[in-house]
Amino acid sequence: MQLGIIGLGRMGGNIARRLMLNGHTTVVYDRNEAFVKGLSEEGATGVADLPALVAGLQKPRAVWVMLPAGAPTEDTIETLSQLLDDGDVIIDGGNTFYKDDIRRAKTLSEKGLHYIDVGTSGGVWGLERGYCMMIGGDAETVKRLDPIFESLAPGLGNIPRTKDRTSTDDRAERGYIHAGPAGSGHFVKMIHNGIEYGMMQAFAEGFDILKTKSSENLPEDQRFELNVADIAEVWRRGSVVSSWLLDLTADALAVDPKLDGYSGSVADSGEGRWTIEAAMEQSVPVPVLSNSLFARFRSRQQSTYGDKMLSAMRFGFGGHVETSKK
Repeated sequence: MQLGIIGLGRMGGNIARRLMLNGHTTVVYDRNEAFVKGLSEEGATGVADLPALVAGLQKPRAVWVMLPAGAPTEDTIETLSQLLDDGDVIIDGGNTFYKDDIRRAKTLSEKGLHYIDVGTSGGVWGLERGYCMMIGGDAETVKRLDPIFESLAPGLGNIPRTKDRTSTDDRAERGYIHAGPAGSGHFVKMIHNGIEYGMMQAFAEGFDILKTKSSENLPEDQRFELNVADIAEVWRRGSVVSSWLLDLTADALAVDPKLDGYSGSVADSGEGRWTIEAAMEQSVPVPVLSNSLFARFRSRQQSTYGDKMLSAMRFGFGGHVETSKK
């Protein structure tokens, strides 16, 4: 299939590359001309602006927007809505607030355009590992775009199949789902990221306790000099807490056990906040998730070793750079 891609940063560029490796063609645009030039040299058709991108696509067109949530995405989709024709589809693969998806889908449908929201997880590793995708929109349009989603997804791989699972739709096993109508894809991804906050915070706090076991505030016979890099490594092998986040933690500690290269001033993407707001609207208690968000706020005032670990994990999966305060 042919796909237009707008936004060639940490994830957008690799989405284009993974598609091209799987036989698809791409027309790409980014304000950074170097990104466009680089992908053009790899086989994409690079263009200088949005009108040229639309002109370079065959009908019915499909355009994937991979930009920061908010004004960059909103403005781009508004411009596209004036350039595209009936039957064309706009895909938002960023971290948009799901209520904005619902609004956009209604507005675009009045112009004869389809709108698909794709919660996309995979970070900077998506080219190699594939992307886990949670998709919202009308079923017919999602089905038409299935070759794109199938190529981007990880596939069955070597993950053991879930015992006793029965389903007539194997897309979930291959790494992507049609979650429901417009907004549902980003809603599921929003909760995914909220859970991610809690998991990361648990690792951060646990390793903070391990690291400070040598504290002078403890009786001398209760002080241990623990090798946190070895602990992370052994937990990766057979432990019930083994996970990709633990793998990234082990990678970071192997290089820098004191994590001096990280500030510990931990940013939040917005999806953690939206998760808490959704919980409040639905009267669902989420003490772990809310505390993990508040811990990030606190880290910007006074950071701990555990906060540096959060920074290291964020860099590991998403390339988020939080520089040292030193």
